[in-house]
Amino acid sequence: MKKLISIVIPTYNEEANIIELSKQIEFHMNNYNFNYNYELIFIDNCSTDNTQKIIKDLCLKNKKIKAIFNNRNFGYVRSPYYGILQAQGDAVVHICADFQDPPELIPQLIKKWESGSKVVFLKRISTSENFILEFIKKFFYNFINLISEIELHKNVTGTGIYDKKIIFELKKMNDPYPYMRGLILETIDKVDLVEFHQPKRSRGVSKSTFYALFDYALMAIIKHSKVPLRTVTFLGFLMSFLSFMIGIFFLLYKFFYWDSFQLGLAPLIIGLFFGISILIFMLGIIGEYVGCILTQVRNHPLVSEKERINFD
Repeated sequence: MKKLISIVIPTYNEEANIIELSKQIEFHMNNYNFNYNYELIFIDNCSTDNTQKIIKDLCLKNKKIKAIFNNRNFGYVRSPYYGILQAQGDAVVHICADFQDPPELIPQLIKKWESGSKVVFLKRISTSENFILEFIKKFFYNFINLISEIELHKNVTGTGIYDKKIIFELKKMNDPYPYMRGLILETIDKVDLVEFHQPKRSRGVSKSTFYALFDYALMAIIKHSKVPLRTVTFLGFLMSFLSFMIGIFFLLYKFFYWDSFQLGLAPLIIGLFFGISILIFMLGIIGEYVGCILTQVRNHPLVSEKERINFD
């Protein structure tokens, strides 16, 4: 029996890309000398355009194309991860629907997997993105590796190919809000890379808003480092020590120059607001960790489905 390759593509308002993407994937899977069956799984995050209709039409024409439609938008973290866990292939390929992970890389990923790699990430070595956004991403990767308990690969987003044994390990983790790159590196000591130039999105609008990227960055930091919590403890100790020393200084200064020393309101107001801002910063960090714990404890399902097509 031929082995099965599952190709999982998350979608949200990608009506301009779906048809061309499915054509290219079909071309690459049928025109290379691969002795495999394949399935193409679209998991749609409750699109508001014609994406779902287009996917349904494709499913009617080709039984290899399957679909999962979510009840609501579960975000760009949970939905793709859920789709990967639903795949039944001997290997699972995950790429994005915006052509920034070019479909022509799929044969390279499969060949790496054939050679024995359990996990192969796509790594961009150059990009046509905005240089400011790229600079911010570069800073983040350097920062997260500085404080993380495990080394995370730079310029990878988690797209690539995974052996079914890795998918089995991910299913056992039961993480309701996963940082996939980190989870992968928790389960395996070595991953391989396929390097590529990341083109610009040619159709549609990017869903990677500043808030979404900021949320993803915070999740990575919280799930893989205790350094922010240690920083809060250190800052609290440091501020207490500085406040004590400043208090002693002003007490002695007033004691020796009681008739001429006037503190004034400005230093008091500045010190007060500085102290409050530090406290708010500390509470924010603690709140992020508490929120992460709450998400884990509530143990809600990754995604609730509205409909499946061609899975039978």
